[in-house]
Amino acid sequence: MKTELTELPLDQVRTLLAVVDEGTFDAAASALHVTPSAVSQRVKALEQRTGRVLLMRTKPVRPTESGEVVVRFARQLARLERDARAELGMSGAGEPTRVSIAVNADSLATWLLSALTRVRHEPRLCFELRREDETRTASLLREGLVMAAVTSSPEAVTGCSVHALGRMRYLPVANPDFAREHLDGPLPDVLTVAPTVSFDRSDDLQDAFVRRLRRGSGGASRVRHFVPTSEGFAQSVAAGLGWGLVPEVQAEPLLRAGRIVDFAPGRWLDVPLYWQQWRLDSPALATVAGAVTRAAAEALRP
Repeated sequence: MKTELTELPLDQVRTLLAVVDEGTFDAAASALHVTPSAVSQRVKALEQRTGRVLLMRTKPVRPTESGEVVVRFARQLARLERDARAELGMSGAGEPTRVSIAVNADSLATWLLSALTRVRHEPRLCFELRREDETRTASLLREGLVMAAVTSSPEAVTGCSVHALGRMRYLPVANPDFAREHLDGPLPDVLTVAPTVSFDRSDDLQDAFVRRLRRGSGGASRVRHFVPTSEGFAQSVAAGLGWGLVPEVQAEPLLRAGRIVDFAPGRWLDVPLYWQQWRLDSPALATVAGAVTRAAAEALRP
């Protein structure tokens, strides 16, 4: 951006954020207690000042790539303002500090919640968790929708810091009866036709496992069931719906109970996870980051 962010009028920046959050100019006007005309004028003035189109006038309104930069700045500004008010004793009575985090479903189901329970709640913290695939959580940071993310990307989003949390190990497992019926043969061949379970249409883990066995070619069967919850995924595999890669911590009790078998002992898929967060001097964010890092060190492989 040609214009320095410090030169951007704060009322215009906050108005743009309100439009993005509320979805329409009219809703933003209601939230800000001004007229829709005033909202429109502020946004236009900000676009003229930056020399960029900042909003796509769709329903709901969406920020452009340049608009995402301003939105992220607006959220960081609001975070710093709340921290300053809290340190000065100016926070409203009972007003909590909100921390928004993007996290993948498997981390949410296995170790992240225990990390958040360890966070010191003085000042009081409220968590807003947004579930997203680990390959896409960084995009929520980039768009300014969250303050931090558990992601598989080691490359820091602009304005963010990043450090490694550890590796989440996934085991190839199946119901014993399913394995006898569908997985009796060379794995590189049978896995291309055996029914499989996937989290959603963007879940590439099963395909990646098969490609590794086949040295880069092919993928899992097109006969696949989509189960978009971490717990439901593991239970679907245990029930015999198909084979799948289940997080080690979820697979272990099912293996001990005999409900699933590891049909490729010694083979697994590790997904590296990273913590990315806004590069701000925010006590609340620093407290959360510390708790998440400690819990990850206990739950994930180094």
